[in-house]
Amino acid sequence: MSTSATNTEAAAASSSPGKRCAACKNQRRKCGHDCVLAPYFPASDPQRYACVQRVFGASNVARMLQNLPVHERARAADTMAMEARRRVQDPVYGCAGIVGRLQGEIRAAQCELARTQAQIAVHAAAAAVRARPAPAVDALAAGQHAPAAPLQQQDDDAAFQGLDALLIDDCRWDGLARLL
Repeated sequence: MSTSATNTEAAAASSSPGKRCAACKNQRRKCGHDCVLAPYFPASDPQRYACVQRVFGASNVARMLQNLPVHERARAADTMAMEARRRVQDPVYGCAGIVGRLQGEIRAAQCELARTQAQIAVHAAAAAVRARPAPAVDALAAGQHAPAAPLQQQDDDAAFQGLDALLIDDCRWDGLARLL
């Protein structure tokens, strides 16, 4: 069951005669049957309306809901309540702070994924280099002295290790460039 359906059901129970919605209680007025705010701010959750009223203002909330079609009002009230709650928790950034943090986490995960994929490619290439036949076998068959194969393998590994360092630096610079 969605939040808006729950809020609407709670509001139906609170809009019975003698009960006021959270908005009307907050403003100390009588709640009529034509109250726009009653279905979306039930008396059972006064904190929800208090946050919305503090961030958006009572008249602005009522005006925004009146200007919307009836089928969109519940979603708008839920959105305003969520934005207001986040704005009260984080007065500077609100919901944008959460979005920014999540985008940063996504970028960090993408960078880690790219680094891991590059490491897999590097190790696969190193394994392919190790798996190819050594030229020493052909040289021995021809009667010549074979060059030291382990030395060549060490050179290949050193080149791949340098690539790991470049990948790490690339991810750090990429993150810094996005911050600036």
